[in-house]
Amino acid sequence: MRKIAILGSTGSIGTQTLDVVRANGDLQVTGISAGKNIQKMEEQVREFHPRLAAVWSEEAAKELAVKIADTSTKVVSGMDGLLELASMQESEILVTAIVGMIGVRPTIEAVRAGKDIALANKETLVTAGHLIMPMAEKYHVRILPVDSEHSAVFQALNGEDRKRIHNLWITASGGPFRGRKTEELRNVTVEDTLKHPNWVMGRKITVDSATLVNKGLEVMEAKWLFGVELDQIQVIVQPQSVIHSMVEFEDGAVIAQLGTPDMRLPIQYALYYPNRRYLDGERLNFAKLGTLTFEEPDTETFLGLPMAVQALRIGGSMPTVFNAANEKAVAKFLGGEIGFLDIYDIIGQSMENHRVVKSPSLEEILETEQETYQWIESRW
Repeated sequence: MRKIAILGSTGSIGTQTLDVVRANGDLQVTGISAGKNIQKMEEQVREFHPRLAAVWSEEAAKELAVKIADTSTKVVSGMDGLLELASMQESEILVTAIVGMIGVRPTIEAVRAGKDIALANKETLVTAGHLIMPMAEKYHVRILPVDSEHSAVFQALNGEDRKRIHNLWITASGGPFRGRKTEELRNVTVEDTLKHPNWVMGRKITVDSATLVNKGLEVMEAKWLFGVELDQIQVIVQPQSVIHSMVEFEDGAVIAQLGTPDMRLPIQYALYYPNRRYLDGERLNFAKLGTLTFEEPDTETFLGLPMAVQALRIGGSMPTVFNAANEKAVAKFLGGEIGFLDIYDIIGQSMENHRVVKSPSLEEILETEQETYQWIESRW
């Protein structure tokens, strides 16, 4: 029986992780966490009987404790609760399905506790990769990617010498606005933005896909996950979302991982690595598919990718600024406070305003995040 804890069990990745648990008889959920979705948390507690349930809001935690008083599940709250969940003795692997930099401290705590990490929280390596990857090596912890693109690279590298990598090819769908130019994006709505052509994801990541910020975050993450240089990471638009990413080796060979756009596959692969399990669902029909197409990303219109590359080249605390500014900007966009193109303005101005810390500690990373939030709130 493999025992797992899930940070962000009520979100898109969290609920699909629980789908994988339901489909297999040898996974036990020992801990779950959520922000404030008490109804879904109660349902999950009653179905999976975790020892621990962590809720961000103290008020929501009290409400949950009353609702599940007839169970043996302990309810905790706040960052202390997340840290307790991350390091709980009963679990072997932590699924980091939580969105945002809130996932950084729990991930570090889990690594220190010797837990393998099924990593779906991009922000962890984007902002603190220089801290986490050496720590994972020190504590003999495996960082197992859950993002479809990074899982694809991970699978393509299985059995290969990473020193022989020439390029990583990270694929992008192009998002809901692929082919449009800047002027056509000026008045797009939140509803328009959330209509992703291929993937069913959370609201924040769907907006990030539309701006290509998500692809920029994935480039940053890939650098740390696979130990390559920035110039070895290429982005290519693959509109059908069939090729999830590719590895090009020094001899010119390219190994790709293909599949339907189903996040349960990379989740299950991470949970059972190095073994594969049967996964129910749609299969690729190559005859019906017919063609696969590729395009260069439009980095003049969709500025999220070039801004991310710039932040990574600068390094230090700048990726934290990029990430924090985007988080705040996307929240404002989803709340109807700003327009779609304002997301780029907020990120760009935040980066211009920042004084870089070359090798930030965890405390400096968190301080930079808060400073970025405060700077944005004072101007937007």
